[in-house]
Amino acid sequence: MIFPSNRVRIMVATKPVDFRKGHDGMAALVKNELHKDPFTGTVFVFRSRKADRLKLIYWDGSGIVLAYKRLEERSFTCPDIKDGLMTLPYAQFEALFAGLDWRRVHSVRTRTPETIE
Repeated sequence: MIFPSNRVRIMVATKPVDFRKGHDGMAALVKNELHKDPFTGTVFVFRSRKADRLKLIYWDGSGIVLAYKRLEERSFTCPDIKDGLMTLPYAQFEALFAGLDWRRVHSVRTRTPETIE
């Protein structure tokens, strides 16, 4: 699968959307309802009402990429339903897309090395 790199910003829409929308409909949703620019390279993640499907839309520099995933036997762990967006770190996004509980994934805290004399 063509997948965004770990350097992109990932935003999850917390409210379920109409999954009949295609590339243009999802881009319009990002612009008009979420008030974001869909052509910045940010990955926007949307969920279905049953939370068994995800759609991702992002601009890769040459066109809009739309990815769709449906889980067969369970549902995705999604944030509480609200109007708005939340940002996910890449590791949590990978867990979400794999169907795992992304809330249990935490980044490793790093510290800056001290100077050696």
